[in-house]
Parts: sequence; C-alpha cells; structure tokens
Amino acid sequence: MAFTFAAFCYIAALIFTAVLIFFVIFHIIAFDELKTDYKNPIDQCNSLNPLVLPEYAIQILYTVLFVFAWQLGTVLFNLPLLVYHVRRYMNRPVMSSPGLYDPTTIMNADELNRAQREGWVKLAFYLISFFYYLYSMIYVLVSN
Repeated sequence: MAFTFAAFCYIAALIFTAVLIFFVIFHIIAFDELKTDYKNPIDQCNSLNPLVLPEYAIQILYTVLFVFAWQLGTVLFNLPLLVYHVRRYMNRPVMSSPGLYDPTTIMNADELNRAQREGWVKLAFYLISFFYYLYSMIYVLVSN
C-alpha cells in the first residue's frame, strides 16, 4: 500500500465533498423555509450568498487537484458541474455583493422552485461523488 498524490487528492475530495453536502443541505432547508414563509427573503439571501463562492472555490480546488494528479476520469466526472457553476455565476442577477440570490426575485415561484431543484440535484451529485471518491481512494491505495 503506497500513499500517492492521487490518494491524497481523493482524501481531500472526500473531506471537501462532506463540507459541500452540508452547504447544499443548508441551501435546501433555507429554500424550504422561504417557501413556507418561515423567514424573510432578505435575511435568507444574506445567509445564503456568502456560501456561494466558497462552494464554487472548493469544487474548483479539488478538480484542479485531480488535474495535477492526472485523474482524468474524475476530472471529466466533475467537469459538468464546474461548467454549470461558472455559467450560473456569469449569468447571476446584478447585485452589489457577491452571490446568486437576489431578495427581490427569490420569492418568485419559478425562481424558488428552480433553486430548490438545483439544491436537490447538487445534493445527489455530491452524494454520488462522495462514494465515488471513497471507492477511488481505496482502489488507488490498494493498487499501488
């Protein structure tokens, strides 16, 4: 059993993906609170917007680590979400602070449903990613 850079990348990705799963669960709960009028949109957007850039940065970080480790299958696995994040952030509403969620439009039913659906899809992707990275880490550790 040899500890390689690829194994380190998979371990880091496991930890980062666990953090991202918590971020996405927080987003899903927040959108549900908005849907049931438990919280107002200004407070909710002020708590959600600071999490957007760290989520994107974490996902970019471990994708770049996989590029350096030459794990091209894993890079291709992460590429669609990475492209979606970049495209989503480039087409965000005009706001004075960084983030994606505008308090004036978030209560629109279509926007709220899209944000909830996006949260559920990201949760599924990150859960699949977590188990994929776990399997890949074990495979890399055992095969070398």
